[in-house]
Amino acid sequence: MAVPLINIAPNLSVSRLCLGTMTFGEQNSVDESFRLLDKAFNSGINFFDSAEMYPVPQRAETQGRSEQYLGRWIKHRNIPRDRLVLATKVAGPSGQMTWIRGGPECLDAKNIEKAIDNSLLRLQTDYIDLYQIHWPDRYVPMFGEIEYDPRRQYCSTPIEEQLHALTRAVDAGKVRYAGLSNETPYGVMKFLQVADRIDGSPKIVTLQNSYSLLCRTFDSSLAECCHHERIFLLAYSPLAMGILSGKYFAGDGGPENARLNLFRGRYSEGESRYNLSSAATRAATREYLKIAEKYGLHPVSLAIGNQSLTRGGQ
Repeated sequence: MAVPLINIAPNLSVSRLCLGTMTFGEQNSVDESFRLLDKAFNSGINFFDSAEMYPVPQRAETQGRSEQYLGRWIKHRNIPRDRLVLATKVAGPSGQMTWIRGGPECLDAKNIEKAIDNSLLRLQTDYIDLYQIHWPDRYVPMFGEIEYDPRRQYCSTPIEEQLHALTRAVDAGKVRYAGLSNETPYGVMKFLQVADRIDGSPKIVTLQNSYSLLCRTFDSSLAECCHHERIFLLAYSPLAMGILSGKYFAGDGGPENARLNLFRGRYSEGESRYNLSSAATRAATREYLKIAEKYGLHPVSLAIGNQSLTRGGQ
């Protein structure tokens, strides 16, 4: 069945479902990745998302493979570029990924411009339809954190500099639209405020934040921002890293190659967001599984049906 398209910006229509490539190059081989991309594209999905730091768990040896696999697939399948919407992301400050521009240390213009050029090379394309800031260049609670601690704030690259870099990329034809990820209501509104003051600044059209039956933080305040400012939510981790599929609740604890089993102890960011040993997580998931069974639904259908790409508040 064809996946319906939705217009999120002038001359930018995307399928309501977007295929993320975060596991390509680590959990998925190139052949497996191609089969997944074929299945998605042949089902009507035209929207594909990646990031310069992928795949995860992140390692120097595999960094960039997700974009590379996506680019190779497009070339090998000889797919016209205008039939696809490609999204990718620039990594924010991190003291862990020293193999990406030394950290990365910050999201200044130099880092953004270099990240864009490298992503274009790996994707084997002349332009990126949607370029996103993977996480803010300032302290915010994210990746499982929910409480803001002002004592953790540090000096950060001004939003003006970040947007000026993106504006130059748009002027050069390298980027069409911009998006944010792992952002807060303050960050979304600040980016919009600053963008209004910069001539030619790319429009912020999307926000890619975690959203699932086990993570509803978007609903509390970001939904209002996105609804009024016409920003679409790209809901990532809709299955809560596979937990909502129910596979980890089998008697054997789920398949050995399931992400939270395969990378146990190696994927701290993922495990911190969805702790399978948490009584609350397990109790909530079991209730959702009961609902799915009651109405004759596969748990995955219940979880995905809860969302898909949508504008906040709709």
